[in-house]
Amino acid sequence: MGFLQLNVLNQIEPLAAVGIDLGTTNSLVAVWENGRPKVVHPEGDNGYVPSAVYFPADGAPIVGKEARERAVFDPEHTIFSVKRFMGRGVTDVAEDLKGVPFKAHSGKNGVIEFDVRGRKLTPQEISALILEKCGEVAARATGGRALQKAVITVPAYFDDAQRQATRDAARLAGIEVLRIVNEPTAASLAYGLDQKKQGHVAVYDLGGGTFDVSILAIEDGVFRVLSTNGDTHLGGDDFDRCLVGAALTELSHSVDPRKLDDPAFRQALRLAAEKCKIELSTYPEAEMHIQIPDSNVQWRRRFTRREFEVLTKVLVERTLHSCRRALADAKLEPSQIDEVVLVGGVTRMPAVRAAVQQFFGREPHTKLNPDEVVALGAAVQAHVLSGGTRDVLLMDVTPLSLGLETVGGAVAKVILRNSTIPCQATEGFTTYVDNQTAIDFNVLQGERELAADCRSLGRFRLSGIPPMPAGLARVAVRFHIDANGLLTVTAKEQSTGVTARIEVQPQNGLSDADVQRMLANAYEHAKDDFAARRAAELVTEIGTMLRATEKGLAEAKPQLDRETILDIEDAMKNARNACEGRDARELQRARDAFEKATLPLAAVLMDNFAKKALTGKVIGEV
Repeated sequence: MGFLQLNVLNQIEPLAAVGIDLGTTNSLVAVWENGRPKVVHPEGDNGYVPSAVYFPADGAPIVGKEARERAVFDPEHTIFSVKRFMGRGVTDVAEDLKGVPFKAHSGKNGVIEFDVRGRKLTPQEISALILEKCGEVAARATGGRALQKAVITVPAYFDDAQRQATRDAARLAGIEVLRIVNEPTAASLAYGLDQKKQGHVAVYDLGGGTFDVSILAIEDGVFRVLSTNGDTHLGGDDFDRCLVGAALTELSHSVDPRKLDDPAFRQALRLAAEKCKIELSTYPEAEMHIQIPDSNVQWRRRFTRREFEVLTKVLVERTLHSCRRALADAKLEPSQIDEVVLVGGVTRMPAVRAAVQQFFGREPHTKLNPDEVVALGAAVQAHVLSGGTRDVLLMDVTPLSLGLETVGGAVAKVILRNSTIPCQATEGFTTYVDNQTAIDFNVLQGERELAADCRSLGRFRLSGIPPMPAGLARVAVRFHIDANGLLTVTAKEQSTGVTARIEVQPQNGLSDADVQRMLANAYEHAKDDFAARRAAELVTEIGTMLRATEKGLAEAKPQLDRETILDIEDAMKNARNACEGRDARELQRARDAFEKATLPLAAVLMDNFAKKALTGKVIGEV
């Protein structure tokens, strides 16, 4: 059979800019099509890409659904919830690391590195693999069209380092980022609230790993974020842990504690808790069922929705506390909110919906799938940035104040939190001692008054200041935040004009050299990685063929001649040997020979099936 289209594959146009929700639990791609946004999904697939990556002993990493399944059997080599670690230091996420089975340590520039089968991988590299998988899903759904440009969403509370880490991940995945957009902003776009003449909107976003609430104002088509608040360590994972904790408490009375620490058991327990949580959003009761590996212990427990609501009440209250703070920053009362939008899978919980409705005094919007609404909104913004006709202007805010450490360890705030971005501000500084020719700057983010209590985004030095008495030098430091929320700092000594322009490289971030090195490694190993992935796919395919052939032979052996049977058995043996060797070329040859050898068997089985289907039928019934 000839494949006539092979010579025109390179003529397939790339996808128009898309929206990507790079989520803690799942990631999604959405496109603008026929005048509206829609999530892309291949036939028979919902398009959801579980944000998990499994690293087998041999072969390329496995991303998505299969990786999530492998997490139960090999949790130490499966990375999940990586969004929680983007742009963070080990000390920032110490509590999160306690709840995962994989190992991590602090690497260069304070970047977290995961230890996986002797490899050291950053959250950016893991997220890049997830983004690549999103691109594969989009290509399968659109006839092979490649994903090249995207608007990617992040929690509104993501700081500069976390946003830069997201951009680095996209760069590693070969995706041009048109804009980094806050998830609540994207959600409101999906609901078309930018079309309102005026009003105030609250977007309550409770996802898998983070919580955000944003207060937005819409005035004559201008879409402006008044304030944002949230918690980067509160999400659906924490609701799951409430059920996990209840299960461990009961199991600890009857099971050896060493068995409870088994990583595979812990992962199975986490997934069972997630399943139970989801069912409790629909049904008044749900069961958790756990079997401890290598033992006869099986634990079953039915939870009522009321029990779960009691266990998680404090988490819901934490979200409302953030809502109060966001309203206070926007100088509004709950009664002044015109629309409330719910985002994130956890908002399916009846208790969450009831709490939000009671707090704001109005029923929230729930008509769109809360798991998809962010991706849909990102597609709207991608459409606009690609020259679309929808008229919308986004004005986000910076979630935390930015400033510099002064002598004595205090903080001089240059840009205050909830400042509309893009924005810039300039402050004057001077020398502290006589004849000082350089100033060291520590760029900080946070609301505390002492540098030790704020987050350092990076340090840099301005050199070349002429020697003069202390206090005479005049140094103007300008902070600039672009439309993506990324920060640059420029320092200039006024009397001489000595200038230094510094792009602040956040602590816990990748340098340009790091990114280039990772890209070079990816290109260098691309051929080997492709071969390894192809080998893994062929091993799976051959395994399916072997099982089907064994079953078919048991049924049709009496109808086959001895020579055909021997050919099939030889092909099966060769296929098994090839699977052990895992050489892509040998696997392909073995697979093709196997398929050829089983053609007579397939013909007999098809003939038997047809005879069975036609038995007792008359011509008119066929």
